[in-house]
Amino acid sequence: MKRYALILFIALNSFTGKAQFGRDPLINHENFDKQRVHWGYFLGFNSYDFKIEYKSVGPDIQVENTTGFNVGLVGNLRIQEYVDLRFEPGLYYTQRNLKYPGFEDEFDALREVRATYIHFPLLLKFSSLRTGNIRPYLQAGVSSTLNLSSNQKSRDDNLQQRFRVTTWTSNYELGFGIDLYFEYFKFSPSIRGVFGMGDELIRDNDPNSPWTSNIEAIRTRAVLINFTFH
Repeated sequence: MKRYALILFIALNSFTGKAQFGRDPLINHENFDKQRVHWGYFLGFNSYDFKIEYKSVGPDIQVENTTGFNVGLVGNLRIQEYVDLRFEPGLYYTQRNLKYPGFEDEFDALREVRATYIHFPLLLKFSSLRTGNIRPYLQAGVSSTLNLSSNQKSRDDNLQQRFRVTTWTSNYELGFGIDLYFEYFKFSPSIRGVFGMGDELIRDNDPNSPWTSNIEAIRTRAVLINFTFH
């Protein structure tokens, strides 16, 4: 999390300047947040992980995560001065590599879990008092995710090198960000954690499968960094 927070901080520094965000800035878009509804879009990147719970103590499955890409839309509904309701549907590409201990064959030991997610988060945004052209905020909410690469309906399993997870997952999300008001637009970088609530694993057909028999549950964990433009 510290690594992603540092990246966000560097990005903020690249966008801010004394003319816009100094001691006596020229106020931009003073009435922007008074709109009942406004729209935007976001670009960003992600790092997805799995939290794995086991039935019995044994060697852990190593999860190697990669950096993925996000793109989506934002709909914002103003509830009151400091609270907004946001819907942020987006397309998320990611990959996780599971490395199983105890296998001599590399093809049996490695499972590449690629995913294309359509993510549907519904979030409450709690904003602070605006200071000049800066307004920090917190976000919290729930989401549902459609995994287009889940393989849930496939009859093949890990014996045929196919790792299966559920098509739909439910999550809760927590994050923070900052609104920066420029002359022609509002820019909002944010960082958010995603925490899966249900077991996502589809067990292998063999109840004694070396890939799934000792797993109690697999749940998504993810860090999302989005750069939103309004």
